[in-house]
Amino acid sequence: MKPVEGVFAAAIAPRRATGHEIDLALIFEVIDFLCSKKVNGIALFGATGEYIHFGLEERVRVAQLAVKRSRVPLIVNVSHSNLDGAVMLADEAAYCGAAGVLLMPPHFFRYTQVEVREFYLEFAKALRADIPVYIYNVPFFTTELQPETACQLLGTGKFAGIKDSSGNKDLLAALLHQKELTPFVRIILGNDSIFTYGRSAGADGVISGVCCGLPELMLGLNRAIAAKDDAKRDQLQHRLSEYIDWLDRFPVPIGVRETVAMRGLKIGPQAIPFSPATARAMDEFREWFKAWLPGLLRETAF
Repeated sequence: MKPVEGVFAAAIAPRRATGHEIDLALIFEVIDFLCSKKVNGIALFGATGEYIHFGLEERVRVAQLAVKRSRVPLIVNVSHSNLDGAVMLADEAAYCGAAGVLLMPPHFFRYTQVEVREFYLEFAKALRADIPVYIYNVPFFTTELQPETACQLLGTGKFAGIKDSSGNKDLLAALLHQKELTPFVRIILGNDSIFTYGRSAGADGVISGVCCGLPELMLGLNRAIAAKDDAKRDQLQHRLSEYIDWLDRFPVPIGVRETVAMRGLKIGPQAIPFSPATARAMDEFREWFKAWLPGLLRETAF
C-alpha cells in the first residue's frame, strides 16, 4: 500500500443527538469536503475524531463505510484500552480496505515503557491481516513514548512509521535519525504547531486536525515548504499560528469542530456543554474567523 505522506486530514466524527452513534450523512459530508480539497488522505477516529466516545461495533461499521466513500487513502485509528480490542479493530480495518492503521499505547491507565513496547510487539504478532501499522504517540491523552522506545519499535521492521503528536523537537530529531537507519519508515507529524519546522527538517507528512477545517492552509503551507518559497511559507505559518492561538483556548477538538461548522458543514452535538465563559469565547472566535477566512483563502488560492 502507498505509505502515509504529505497532508492527511484528521477528520471529525459528527454524532447523532444521542451521542453514541456517528451520523453517517454528516461524516460523509466531511469526507466529501476533504476529498474535494485534494488532501493526500484522511485519518478517521483519531483524537480529532473523538474515538473514545464510540464502541467497537460502531467504529467498525463507520470505518467500513468511510473507506468506500473516500476518494483518497483513508487510515483508521484502532487504539483501544486493551490489546484484543485494538487487534480486532485493525483486522477489520484491513478487511475493509483501509490504507493503514494508527495505534496509541492503551489509553486511560499509565504504563511503563517496557509494557508499552510489549504491547506493540504483541499487537504486531497477533494481527491476522496484512496492513501498515503506524505507531501513534499522543502524550496528552495516554502514556508517552520515550525516544528510545519509539526508535526501538521502528527498528524492528514491524511498523510502517510513527505519527508523533507530542510537538517535542528533541523526539522528532531522534525519529529522523532513526529514519536514516530504517529508511522505509515514515515520520508523520501530528502536532500542527511544529508542522513547518518538522516538514522542513525532513518529516514525511502530517496528520492534521487543522486540515479538517482548513485544508487550504495546510496544503498551501506544504506546497510552499516543498517549493522552498520562504516568503509564502512565512506568510502561511503566521496564519497557522494565529489560528492555533485560538484553538488552544478550547478543549480538543472543539475549535476544529466549530471551524468545520463555519465552513458550512453540520457537526452534530458537542460531547459536553459549553460553560458560559467558553460560549463567550466561542462567539468571539466565530466573529474573528468570519473576518479572517477570506484573506486566507485568497492567499492559498492555487
